[in-house]
Amino acid sequence: MTDHLIEPHGGELVDLMVSEERAEEIKEASRDWASWDLTPRQLCDLELLLTGGFSPLRGFMNRADFDSVCDHMRLADDTLWPIPITLDVTEELAEQVSKGDVVALRDEEGVMLAAIHVDDLWEHDREKDAELVYGTRNEDHPGVAHIYHRTNNISLGGRLEGVQLPSHYDFPSLRRTPAQLRRDFARLGWRNAVAFQTRNPMHRAHYELTLRAARDLEANLLIHPVVGMTQPGDLDHYTRVRCYQELLRHYPKHTAKLALLPLAMRMAGPREAVWHAIIRKNYGCTHFIVGRDHAGPGNDRDGNPFYGPYDAQELLREHQEELGIEMVPFKMMVYVEDRDSYEPIDEVEEDVRTLSISGTELR
Repeated sequence: MTDHLIEPHGGELVDLMVSEERAEEIKEASRDWASWDLTPRQLCDLELLLTGGFSPLRGFMNRADFDSVCDHMRLADDTLWPIPITLDVTEELAEQVSKGDVVALRDEEGVMLAAIHVDDLWEHDREKDAELVYGTRNEDHPGVAHIYHRTNNISLGGRLEGVQLPSHYDFPSLRRTPAQLRRDFARLGWRNAVAFQTRNPMHRAHYELTLRAARDLEANLLIHPVVGMTQPGDLDHYTRVRCYQELLRHYPKHTAKLALLPLAMRMAGPREAVWHAIIRKNYGCTHFIVGRDHAGPGNDRDGNPFYGPYDAQELLREHQEELGIEMVPFKMMVYVEDRDSYEPIDEVEEDVRTLSISGTELR
């Protein structure tokens, strides 16, 4: 038995980081290559590609994978994957590159992080991406707005060689790769781990629902907040992580753990819920909590919701057996004033006074 709880998605935990010797070779050769400075979203995607968070992907998608993911939620080899992971570049760079070339990928300070071996160079179909992945072309949706106004027309596809991971100077002890977190679980003796996804501060109702979920499943809890790009208007992750650290002290000893996920969210609702489950499986989790309107951006300017409240749960339920990670439906917890307790709303009598707070109100 290896040191993880369940097999990664696709059967193998991908690690695209090269040896120090190979990294020096790449840096030397890169003097003759074209170079691309990664956008904030691309930096997040690159980190999860290099560490195996996006297993089984071994690089940015080519056109065949992109089309298949948009049309069928599957890679060209039929592996379940719901979200396109593409490297969009300017036409100026595209004119310098041909299939078979290698391009140096750098952070905003010019530090080389990886090399992409280009096997495809294609015009990105942004309308197809919006319509099929997000289910709308309405630019009130932040994911759609990003596609139309913050991405380029041309995409490069190809395998990656990682030279070094992006640098983070905040909360370094909480930034665990999939392999590191799996080893943590093995060292701690965790046989079942239930992951809680969040991009908001947690409050007492979240504490009660995660505590109850872990207890009912006889599992340990991984609080796994997103600290990459989230929805405009969200609180900064520095504030949120301090909130999680404070909350962590209240769980029973040795039952819960906090780790940070450098993910760029798309707010793609049902598809994103499946994507989040795949990522948590790669991190070694056996269960994943999915809430009401999971990863949804809310309503458009006319007050119409982009997704139904339980669409995400229904789509993940369809695929959880294939994925091998069990969905735990989020039960909305409300405060029952007369009993001074938090209880699932569906278990509270109709005539009992309850109180609740939304994430928007808390922010």
